[in-house]
Amino acid sequence: MHLVQTGLVQLAVAAVTSLAGTLNLQVNEAVVIQNSNQLALRLLPCDSFVRIALVGQEVAALEVKVAQGLAALDGPVAALDGRVEPRRYEVDGFAATFWTYYETVLDRDSPSEYADTLHRLHAAMRSLSIEAPNFTERTAAAERLVANRDQTPALVKRDRALLLSTLHGAGQAIRRRVTAEQVLHGEPHPGNLLATTDGLLFIDFDTCCLGPIEFDVAHVPDEVSALYPGVDQVLLQECRRIVLAMVAAWRWDVADEFPNGLQLGEDILGVLREGPPWPTLDVVSGS
Repeated sequence: MHLVQTGLVQLAVAAVTSLAGTLNLQVNEAVVIQNSNQLALRLLPCDSFVRIALVGQEVAALEVKVAQGLAALDGPVAALDGRVEPRRYEVDGFAATFWTYYETVLDRDSPSEYADTLHRLHAAMRSLSIEAPNFTERTAAAERLVANRDQTPALVKRDRALLLSTLHGAGQAIRRRVTAEQVLHGEPHPGNLLATTDGLLFIDFDTCCLGPIEFDVAHVPDEVSALYPGVDQVLLQECRRIVLAMVAAWRWDVADEFPNGLQLGEDILGVLREGPPWPTLDVVSGS
């Protein structure tokens, strides 16, 4: 995870405020909702939700295309802001997309509703006609990160070998087991799910990829995955293993800014040393 630097946040807010004015959206205040790889702002009083990233460090056009496609299929996805043209905007070196802002409801995230919402999302995504990277591109990027000692200098030799063998071994096991692939969310964990008065809605499709549905299911809590129909349990275990190894790789990145990231990286290594059955990421992180 790479936070948007303070100076850039101020520049991004100024750029988007100016852009919103040209789109006839009134902005007196911009509230930072999230600063994680991309910057998320709530613009007031127009109440638009904006996702911003540096040009070249985003896939905003893909996110818009996925959101439009899913909305047309009545998929459980947060809607783009209908007051402006649904597209990727570029301003002062930033790429921005405008979305509907939703108030959250605390009692709308039961495991059964979560599982049903993910199942409906996958059903809609099977009908999407888009070009997206295969999930193996993400696992290959994690392998390259771990193999690069300059990028992961704190990894000791045995832990580097453990992560590389896990990424490689789990990847091979998944490829041998997969019988069907489709468009996936990529990271449908609880942090990318909104509980709204309109029901549960998925957000953040910048990780959209192709792969088996078990790769998505591996990101959700165990009580949710237990209710998802038709899951290949053997494949799910391998997907959980590779997700753990990928997250561990990111936490050892010298540029990573995830809070207590190295501790989470250590915790995941401990889990990988213990062996299967593989727990879900929320169990390891305590979230």
